[in-house]
Order: sequence, then structure tokens, then C-alpha cells
Amino acid sequence: MNIYDIAKLAGVSIATVSRVVNNSPNVSERTKQRVLAVMEEHHYTPNVFARGLGLDSMKTIGIVCPDVRDAYVAGLVASLEGRLREYGYDCILYCSGYKKEKKEQAVELILQKRIDALVLAGSTYAGGGLQKKETDYIRQAAAQVPVFVMNGRIDGENIYCVYSSDYQATYETASAMIESGRSKILFLTDSHSYSANKKLEGYEAALRDHGLPVLGSRKLYTKNQVHYVRDILLARKDLDFDSVLATDDGLAVGAVKYAHARRLQIPKDLCIVGYNNSELAVCCEPELSSIDNFAQELCGMVIDEMMGLLREETTPPAHKEVACHLVKRCSTDF
Repeated sequence: MNIYDIAKLAGVSIATVSRVVNNSPNVSERTKQRVLAVMEEHHYTPNVFARGLGLDSMKTIGIVCPDVRDAYVAGLVASLEGRLREYGYDCILYCSGYKKEKKEQAVELILQKRIDALVLAGSTYAGGGLQKKETDYIRQAAAQVPVFVMNGRIDGENIYCVYSSDYQATYETASAMIESGRSKILFLTDSHSYSANKKLEGYEAALRDHGLPVLGSRKLYTKNQVHYVRDILLARKDLDFDSVLATDDGLAVGAVKYAHARRLQIPKDLCIVGYNNSELAVCCEPELSSIDNFAQELCGMVIDEMMGLLREETTPPAHKEVACHLVKRCSTDF
């Protein structure tokens, strides 16, 4: 039994329960007695998190990310930290890596720092979106503090997810490629995360809806390193493709390097689209068309909704999907 269970049973907010715990005068006597009765019935003992919510004494948000060396993740962390500072909040950052046990350990450790809320910055925390047990540790964390998940969908009490419309973005992009005459689209990815799986689903659906086969040989999982991607594509003589749809700009730049090595013309011989609309998209030649998932805007939404919740002004939706946009540059001709 935790503060969220008590709030639900008493029909009040978690902040109201915290005010009762802290004997705040800003609670009516009738509401106070109702909450106390529920607490007594269920033998509830308040913890420091319940007291802290009522006292508003922590002013610190926990951020867990997989690896801050990743350019996309680093951008998320910088945007989150900057937005929090505007609200007068500090943050604590833990890098968890990608293994499940390390992610669980990072969440457990950061919860010991008496944070007001937790942000999981990256779709890796939603797992592959297939097995509930992959994310049970997040539901356990949400029993202590509100948890905000970026770019992944997890169902659970006190969990709030903001994510990009990755399925729709790759579906529309692959469809545009096909309708412009491309029929052999290579899908490049470096992850089996929730977001990567949604991108894959969109790609596959576009192929099926246009009467094209979904071939395992045109779905390539590889390291997200430019020269590694180039060399893999050069070595794989069995691959037959006339376009590339990648889940990250780094992968797509690797495809550009491959095209240069093969003396292929972009986009005439090879059409290439990346993802994230990062600086990498404009650092290569030709400049790369890329799907913009508005990462900075996602960060702003997460922090704004978090502050509304902590201040008991608004309750965020459990799930919010944000549309992506394809930024067309010189690597596409549709």
C-alpha cells in the first residue's frame, strides 16, 4: 500500500494525502478525516516521499538515460535540464546503459536521492513493447514518484508517456519512396527498443499496403557507427536495394558513405532518409533528408506537464503522441 493507493481509495489527489500526512491547514476537516480513515484501515505508514510531496522540499528531478555519449540522448538531457532550471528545479542524472539489470539498478539508486519525479529519457526503458515484465520495475518506481517516459509507451498508475509518432512517420516516408518508384527499401536500425520497433512496423506496413514483399534480407541491424555501416554495406554483396530508410541519422550517413564508395549518385541511384534531424543531417554531402521527431519540444512538454502535476494544477494524459515531420534535403527526390 502506498500514497497513490491511499489517494485513489480516498478519492483525492496524492498532494492532498501529503498535506494530511504533514498536518497542513489547507485541507478541510471532512477530507482530512476521510483520508485518515483510509490510512488507518489499510495500516498505511507515510514514507519520506509522501512527506516531501506535501512539504515541496525536494525541488529535484531524477533523470535516467542510457548513455550520455549518444548525441540524441545528450540533446534530450540538455533540453530537460534547461527547462527544469526555468522552473527553479535541479536534476540528478544517472546513465544506466542498455541492459535490463543496469536500468533497474539505476532507477533504484536514483530513487534513494529523494527526488520529486523521475524522467526516463529514451525508448529503451519501454523495452520492445511486447513483454510487461520488461517494465515492471518502472511501475514499482511509480509507486513512489511520478514517472515520465520519453519516446516509449508503458501502461501503469502514475506513469506518463510522451512519444513521437514513429509508426506513422516511417509509414508515410516509405510510402512516398515506393510511390516515387522505389521498390527495394533497406531498413537500417541499431536497436530493438519500443521506438525502433514502431519504426519497423511502419516500414513493413507501407510495403504490404503497396503490394511489396517484406523481406528479412532488407532489414539490417547494425552498430550506429558511420564507417561500420559503410563497411557492412560494402561487404554484403547479397543486399539488393535502391533506397535506405534508417532509424538514426548516423546510420543514414553510413549509407551516404557507402554510396560514395560505390560511386552511386544520390538520390538518383540511391535515395536515403535518416531520423532525428540532427546536425549529422547537414554535415554530410549531399545533405540528408531526415525525419524530425521534435526532441526539444518533447522535453518541454514533459517538464511542463510534470510541473503541472507537482503543483496540483493539472493531471497529464497517460499517453501523448506527437507528430513527426520529414525534412527534405538533397538525399531524396520525392
